[in-house]
Amino acid sequence: MGYRIAVAGATGNVGREVLAILAEREFPIAELAALASSRSQGTEVEIGDTGKTVKCQNIENFDWSGWDMAIFAIGSDATAEYAPKAAAAGCVVIDNSSLYRMDPDVPLIVPEVNPDAIDGYTKKNIIANPNCSTAQMVVALKPLHDAATIKRVVVSTYQSVSGAGKDGMDELWNQTRQIFVGDEKDISKFTKQIAFNVIPHIDKFLDDGSTKEEWKMVVETKKILDPKVKVTATCVRVPVFVGHSESINIETEKELSAEEAQRILREAPGIILHDKREDGGYTTPVECVGDFATFISRVREDSTIENGLNFWCVSDNLRKGAALNAVQIAELLGRRHLKKG
Repeated sequence: MGYRIAVAGATGNVGREVLAILAEREFPIAELAALASSRSQGTEVEIGDTGKTVKCQNIENFDWSGWDMAIFAIGSDATAEYAPKAAAAGCVVIDNSSLYRMDPDVPLIVPEVNPDAIDGYTKKNIIANPNCSTAQMVVALKPLHDAATIKRVVVSTYQSVSGAGKDGMDELWNQTRQIFVGDEKDISKFTKQIAFNVIPHIDKFLDDGSTKEEWKMVVETKKILDPKVKVTATCVRVPVFVGHSESINIETEKELSAEEAQRILREAPGIILHDKREDGGYTTPVECVGDFATFISRVREDSTIENGLNFWCVSDNLRKGAALNAVQIAELLGRRHLKKG
C-alpha cells in the first residue's frame, strides 16, 4: 500500500532532488508520475540512485483524478494554472513556489516547526513550502523561541546561485571560465557579475527599499513561527553553487546563555550543532551539500543588547530549502490525514 504521487517540474533542479529524496527516504509509493512541459515529454529522469528511471508526462493534459499528492516545482505562473486543477480533482498540492505562501487559507509548513498547521490543508487542498532561506532559519529559531521567546531577528543571508535555478548555476560557471581565459563576461541572469563577487539584491525592489526576497523572510517567518516576532533581513547572492548561509542575531524576552542555546540546538529535530571554537570548527556551504540537516555554528552571546545571541546557519537550499521540506510535508500529510503508507 502506498501513495499515487506526482512530481511537477521533474526535469528541474528541485524536481530531480524531490525524486532522489523520495527514494532515499523510502517514501511509500504505489505509483509515481514525473510531469514536465510538452518540450520535455518522454524525457527519462532518474529516481535518485536506485538505477530506475521514469518518463516525463506532459503536465498540460495530465489527468489528476485518483492521485493522492503532487509536489510542484514549476514556478508561480505554471502553478497558478495547474495547482487548482489538481486540487479540484482531489490531489493535494504541495507547492514550492511563492504563489500560495501568504494565502490565509493555505498552510505554510516546516514540519519541525508548525506541523499542526497542516490540518488546514482541506480549505484549498494546497499546502505551501516556504522560501528556502526562511525554511532553514525557522528550523533554527523554533527551539530557541520555545525556550526564551524571540522578540526580534536580524538576519543577513549568503545565498547560493542554485536558488536562482539552473540558469544561475550556469552563469556562475561560465563567468568563472570567462574570467580565467580573458573572455568578455556574459551577464544575464543576475544584475551584476556573480563570479568572484557578491550581489546585495535578490528578487524585485519594493517601495521601502527592501527586496521581495527580504520581504518573504519577514512575512513567512511570522506566519510559520509567531506573528509577534520582529524580523529584518538583508539578502545577498554569493558565488557558491549550492548551500545557503545565514548570519542570525536574535533578541529574546528571557535570558538565554550561549551554552544553554547550544544544548537546546543540539537536541532539536533537523539540526546538527557543529560549534567548536577552533580553526574549522564550523560548517560551510560546501560541507552541507547533500545533507538533510540544518547546521548551526558560531553560537555566542551579543553583549550589545540585554538578551542577545548570534549564530551561523547553513543548509542545502535544494534539500531543506525546497525538495526535502516538500517530501517531509508529504510524509506529515500521510501520517496525519491520508494514512495510506
